[in-house]
Amino acid sequence: MPPEDAPIPATAAETTLWSGHTSQWVHFWYYFFCLLLAGGISFAATVFGLATAGVGMLGYLALLIPLLMWIIRWSVTKCTTYELTTQRLRIRAGILNKKVDELELFRVRDYTMEQPLLLRMVGLGNLTLITTDATTPTVIMRAIPGVEAVREKLRNAVQNERDRKRVRQMDVDSVDDSGTALH
Repeated sequence: MPPEDAPIPATAAETTLWSGHTSQWVHFWYYFFCLLLAGGISFAATVFGLATAGVGMLGYLALLIPLLMWIIRWSVTKCTTYELTTQRLRIRAGILNKKVDELELFRVRDYTMEQPLLLRMVGLGNLTLITTDATTPTVIMRAIPGVEAVREKLRNAVQNERDRKRVRQMDVDSVDDSGTALH
């Protein structure tokens, strides 16, 4: 048993490598629908207002519906942030109720980068992480800017954290009684 005055080994200082959030481009079709809805409400309120000699102009109050839909979706997306540090990935979400989810980087098993055509046209991409974490086995960071640079930073940070913690991943194939691998 070590004495109580034995020095505790210093841990490496945790620094932020990247911080960002999902782009609003992922909601393009949602926002387009809100604009169509607002146009339809405006048209209907104008036609109804002309037919009822101005009484139907109260129909313009219905424009608050697509406006509120737009603002809520924008706020939820803007309030979800990702912070990649040298030791973990923090995901903060929520407008009124906040939730912080932390993923230790040594638990990342694999990652996939996707750049669909529409996202690639605006310089964005998706990064999917497969982990051994019990609460978040899959983490999807959608429409993040500079996804290739983020993937490289993540890759280096995962390797450094595994080396620092001396963690190794073992891939074990299933083998039946005759010695052939099962797939």
